[in-house]
Amino acid sequence: MIHAVATESAFERLPLVLRDHVTGLFPASLRDLAGGVLAILVIIALAGAVFAFLTWLERKVLGRMQNRPGPNRTGPFGLLQPIADAIKTLVKEDVVPHSADRVLHFLAPVALIVFTLLAFAVVPYGRHLVPVDLDAAVLYFFAAGAGTELAIFMAGWGSRNKYALLGAMRALAQLISYELPLLLSVVPVIMLAGTLSTTGVVAAQGGWEAGVIPHWHVLTPWGAAGFAMFFVAALAESNRSPFDLPEAESELIAGHLTEYSGFKFALFFMAEYFGMMALCGMGVTLFLGGWHAPCAFLEFIPSYVWFGLKLFALILAFMWVRGTVPRLRMDQLTRLAWKFLVPLALINLGTAAFWHLSADWTGATQLLRWTTGFILAAGPFLLLGRGLSSGLGPRTYRYAT
Repeated sequence: MIHAVATESAFERLPLVLRDHVTGLFPASLRDLAGGVLAILVIIALAGAVFAFLTWLERKVLGRMQNRPGPNRTGPFGLLQPIADAIKTLVKEDVVPHSADRVLHFLAPVALIVFTLLAFAVVPYGRHLVPVDLDAAVLYFFAAGAGTELAIFMAGWGSRNKYALLGAMRALAQLISYELPLLLSVVPVIMLAGTLSTTGVVAAQGGWEAGVIPHWHVLTPWGAAGFAMFFVAALAESNRSPFDLPEAESELIAGHLTEYSGFKFALFFMAEYFGMMALCGMGVTLFLGGWHAPCAFLEFIPSYVWFGLKLFALILAFMWVRGTVPRLRMDQLTRLAWKFLVPLALINLGTAAFWHLSADWTGATQLLRWTTGFILAAGPFLLLGRGLSSGLGPRTYRYAT
């Protein structure tokens, strides 16, 4: 982490002051190691606390959308419900099938948690709050996320159950399909920022037009299109509705989780939320300006507060989609990825290239630049959308009389 400059506010420097105070208790030779261990502990503690809060919040949000109260009995406003759920999963019996590979059955949820936690290491949470500042941080993030596919396959294979194995293969088909548009949606950001470093990407979005309009990537035609594709692909990668087919209870008996119970099942559930949080954090970093304030006069608010607010808004959008959009069929899911999102992402590369090459256009040509960029972003969306649904009219069901 970089040390704060003297002109920054006390609240901006507060995390660094606390870190230096704790590491100062150790000998000079161990302070770097103590700082690394402290960062790991803070990430794990905050991720666990946010996970517990999000489980309560999502049940409250979905309850409000469906005219239900949600958790309201355990503690004030049901706030202690996550603790009750944790106690329940801890004391619940861990049932392992007799024919299962006990080593793989145990390692699968552990590996899934580890891979999702690794992704938090390179997300810049504030101006000076980057646990690991890598030159290839974006590449590392998606490499760590790809490890979750191995854990899911381990769960299906180690269960030695046909339901679990077929469910794992179905989950892998979805994850592999949506990894490609997810990665392609990020490529334009890397092209225009000129770096694979997450801190470099955030720095490229700094500044404002007339002190009001931020230089966020999402506020450009290619950035808005890329963010929309990233959002949809992130929903699928984190198994969120309407892409929650890997765990569709009515069709698959929980898919690759068929033979899991107790705390192992809770680890899978926790890893799903961790993955959603990590993807939302990366979405904020790549498209929403990271920790930058939306306006220059709001710079006095600490950078990590802005990052947290953006992250919270994006997670709320995930919850809103879950409560309003019905689940897709498997053929619809794969067709959306390969026939719609992948072509759109490839076309968006050209849109980003045009935007970069026309950066010095001024005056009337600036209007032409925006018009052309909008057409290049929206035109393929409309054309491919019409082609995607052509010939696929509503189904007609006939029943025997």
